[in-house]
Amino acid sequence: MTKGHAEPDPFADIRDGVRALCAKFPGDYWRSLDRERAYPTAFVAALTEAGYLAALIPEEFGGSGLTISAAAAILEEVHASGGNGAACHAQMYIMGTILRHGSDAQKQRYLPKIASGELRLQAFGVTEPTSGTDTLALRTVARREGDHYVINGQKIWTSRAEHSDLMLLLARTTPREQAQKRTDGLSVFLVDMRLAQGTSMTITPIRTMMNHATTQIFFDDLRVPAENLIGEEGKGFRYILSGMNAERILIAAECIGDAKWFIDKATRYAKERELFGRPIGQNQGVQFPIARCYAQMRAAELMVREAARKYEAGGDIGAEANMAKLLAGDASWAAADMCVQTHGGFGFAEEYDVERKFREARLYQVAPISTNMILSYLAEHVLGLPRSY
Repeated sequence: MTKGHAEPDPFADIRDGVRALCAKFPGDYWRSLDRERAYPTAFVAALTEAGYLAALIPEEFGGSGLTISAAAAILEEVHASGGNGAACHAQMYIMGTILRHGSDAQKQRYLPKIASGELRLQAFGVTEPTSGTDTLALRTVARREGDHYVINGQKIWTSRAEHSDLMLLLARTTPREQAQKRTDGLSVFLVDMRLAQGTSMTITPIRTMMNHATTQIFFDDLRVPAENLIGEEGKGFRYILSGMNAERILIAAECIGDAKWFIDKATRYAKERELFGRPIGQNQGVQFPIARCYAQMRAAELMVREAARKYEAGGDIGAEANMAKLLAGDASWAAADMCVQTHGGFGFAEEYDVERKFREARLYQVAPISTNMILSYLAEHVLGLPRSY
């Protein structure tokens, strides 16, 4: 798997450390959680203790102060080792909104505790049942009352809400018809969920095809201190865009890790499995799909690295982040399908872990942004074609 890499890896030490940590959480750990749809508490605690979840928090706040490329390497290795970073990856990409737009007081109050693991920031409340990907049509409303905002509404697909202390929440503070621009009137709040659960906020788990710990949340006169508003009122949509770009890069890195896992798993099986007196990997009908998936993964990997590089340099990387997510998601899904086909019936057997990873990989054709929305973005903003929606 590494023969195609000519240049030295600047994150080799990080990758080695993550692999060593993940080795303590082998396939049977993830299989047992998958059966019960349980949260990987021990794994997340180990990542936190090792400092990996604080990768993007500056050193002055107790973090590692690493680049997004380093964070991508961490999450890629989690997935390449057979694990799943979806239980905790949000802490990395949510962080950007606070770092770039939060006040000094907010950073001082929350970041050191997030870095140490005393607080978890894992929940990102954006999507709603009626609006879906159309974020600007969301209906959750935050109304200012004195030194608080009162929030009413509903969010769906808010993952890890049951396992997070804090949530970044996007709500409308100006009615849509009164906003000067369609992107105005939305605001971002840092919600302390420990103070709200069971009273003004109700969390309902959603059982899904994969073990993803996702939920829907109802807000009923949730009172959030005005000091928890991130940045300026009404500018929230712009604030979360940078976080969404970081999210797409990091999840694309996870998809690369998944693709590498599937390719490695299929390659080893094709070498060991013998039928008709020879290893099945000797047959071109088996080896060609594996080789094609490897080439597809490497091409997507380069796009992810380019997106991360441009993110670190600043500026608009909407096209690169979206292409990285699109290509990496396609590469992981192609490799997943190939891996099942290579294993034949054993690809459906729980003990091989292929079927679990297959289900997990399917998610990224839909989330955090669907393939069609990415194609629409590229068509309009890169190619100059008419807006399709």
